[in-house]
Amino acid sequence: MQSRTLICRSLAASTLLLGGTLVALPAVAQGSWPTGKAITYLVPFAPGGNTDTLGRLIAQPLGAALGTPVVIDNKGGAGGSVGSAIAARAPADGYTIMGGTISSHSINVSLYAKIDYDPVKSFTPVAMLGSGPLVLVVPASSPYKTLADVLAGSRARTGGLSSASPGTGTSPHMALELLAYQSGVKFTHVPYKGSGPAVQDVIGGQVDMMFDTVLIVGPHIQSGKLRPIAVSSSRRLESLPDVPTIAEAGQKGFDMGSWQAVFAPAGTPKPIVDRLHAEIMKIVATPEVQARLKGFGMVPSSMTPAELGEYQKAEVAKWAQVIKAAGIKAD
Repeated sequence: MQSRTLICRSLAASTLLLGGTLVALPAVAQGSWPTGKAITYLVPFAPGGNTDTLGRLIAQPLGAALGTPVVIDNKGGAGGSVGSAIAARAPADGYTIMGGTISSHSINVSLYAKIDYDPVKSFTPVAMLGSGPLVLVVPASSPYKTLADVLAGSRARTGGLSSASPGTGTSPHMALELLAYQSGVKFTHVPYKGSGPAVQDVIGGQVDMMFDTVLIVGPHIQSGKLRPIAVSSSRRLESLPDVPTIAEAGQKGFDMGSWQAVFAPAGTPKPIVDRLHAEIMKIVATPEVQARLKGFGMVPSSMTPAELGEYQKAEVAKWAQVIKAAGIKAD
């Protein structure tokens, strides 16, 4: 009798009576996720960048923790918009996650005339990996030594000082526009196809300044070719302890980081999101990953999914204001 009762309870737990027909409930409702099916970790950028590198750093240990393969799938284009749209349309079953960034999940919705996803409504936040502050730098030969010097120099020149970036809509470009928006000072944006040629022209003095990550400008600061003026985050960087934040240097309230996070399609069940968050946070907390993140110039994060969601909404609103004020649009 006990055995028969257990069988009935098991059947009741895995089926639902609909119109007289017994229908099996989804496997995830039975707590069986993952089943061994590979999980796709979609990276909305080409191989080799920070989002791709971080995805590959996380995928192998995440797969080991979950007991199922985690496969990187690169779908680049339109500043992360192409891959993000693909991820947004994927089934919300726990077998698709993606690396989302400040561009793909907060800037692009205001920058592009049309994207095929909503950065907030189309996704469920899973985990914030970290945020990479940017450094405002000038050539070593520049007369500007402080943020006050830079702002005064830009006010004094028609069109303002020139500032390089790896492209329109990138986080270095947006940092410049945020500084212009908050300070009321005009600059001339000079977009390049990547950080490499941009930083070389700043070193050579063809361009007055630029924002970029520690990974890009750090070696040139160490070699003495670039002078750091200020960092974009609300706290000083461990690697540049003598360089003030932009807020400390006089532009109160300035705070920006080029963040990296993990998202899943909207509607992904909470137990799956919670498990993914827990496992990813364990990986991020390991000494190896902490060292790699800091090597990228990133500050590791411990945000909960709910905190990430609120932070993302605030970022969307902030960049919408900045982009509208600057009149920026990407093709």
